[in-house]
Amino acid sequence: MLDLHSHTTFSDGSLTPTELVAAALESGLRALAITDHDTLAGWDEAELAAGDRLEVVPGVELSTVEGGRSLHILGFYPNRTALEPPLSQRLAGRRRRAQHMVDKLGELGYPIELPPMGGNMAPGRPHLAAALVKAGHAESKREAFDRWLGDHGPVFVQYEKFSAAEGIQLLRDCGAVPVWAHPHLFKGSTVTALLPQLVDAGLMGVEVYHPHHSPSDVRRLEDYCRSHNLVMTGGSDYHGPAENSKRDRKAPAPATLNQLHLPLDLLVPLKQAAATLSHP
Repeated sequence: MLDLHSHTTFSDGSLTPTELVAAALESGLRALAITDHDTLAGWDEAELAAGDRLEVVPGVELSTVEGGRSLHILGFYPNRTALEPPLSQRLAGRRRRAQHMVDKLGELGYPIELPPMGGNMAPGRPHLAAALVKAGHAESKREAFDRWLGDHGPVFVQYEKFSAAEGIQLLRDCGAVPVWAHPHLFKGSTVTALLPQLVDAGLMGVEVYHPHHSPSDVRRLEDYCRSHNLVMTGGSDYHGPAENSKRDRKAPAPATLNQLHLPLDLLVPLKQAAATLSHP
């Protein structure tokens, strides 16, 4: 089985790449994609930890903005040398965004300190939420999002302008297969309206299988992919095990690795799509 969507401590996951590989093996996975936000830094450690026991699929989750809302594009099998320079610009934007939110929190009377982050780590709102909990301003990350960090919260800052079409083109230029991540979580438009536009922009696949997609969502996405010859992927969007602290009952249960039990066969068309792209 495979899981084509996971995160490590190089972005907003709670497990190191080594720990993530160990968890993947324990869950029965044969292939795992490392898709950290806007960074490729977790690949090397994951591949070293996996050896020949687990196939590590190189990937990234690119942050774009569409209709004023965040839209994520997964990219699989990119040319690392080509993609890392433009990603460094995206990482710099992430740091500016995080600092802006830190400044706004301070102005409201909730000062926090972010942990030191290396040059290839991608800061995000979960890091700010953890810092708010550590500083004693919130009892849980969920509270931090509900009070300050959510999309309509008082300190929310949107990603710097970078459209989905630009993200798709960047991935294709760097030899990566662009796949719309969890489309039914996007809040800026309907999937029916936006998906054809993204396909026209060069989208090659859709994350059909996701813990927050309903059975009817999955059926509609499968039908669309079949009729438009798009790659179908899926994954848990795993960020790590549930925290030991009491979880907000209103919050959805965290995803678990291999919870969707997706067949390894999904990897074949993804690799075939990657082979059609020129790798600069």
